[in-house]
Amino acid sequence: MKVAAFRALGDPTRLGIIDLLATQCDSEGAIGEDGSVVGLSAGEVCCQLTGADKITSTISHHLHELESAGLVELTKQGRRTVCRLNGQALGEISGYLGGLAAATGRGCLGGAI
Repeated sequence: MKVAAFRALGDPTRLGIIDLLATQCDSEGAIGEDGSVVGLSAGEVCCQLTGADKITSTISHHLHELESAGLVELTKQGRRTVCRLNGQALGEISGYLGGLAAATGRGCLGGAI
């Protein structure tokens, strides 16, 4: 999963989608009073990133790549597709990077880079 996630995050548009969802969505996995999933619609993501008034094929492609990598969850609600972050997957990536940072200086180079 890490390789697919890092590959997905290597694209500037996909990283922008992650940033947008992280800053615009109140809580990962939240359910509204009507039982609907809370998050930004794919159209809202597209509008915020490109200014287009409806979802473009490019943004749709990037959303599906993020979903395939396990970083974003896409949920159909009628005609809307709601996008939200997969907090567990992002936590795993963060933990992995944190472990690397903590190990710096203890590897084969002894901290001499």
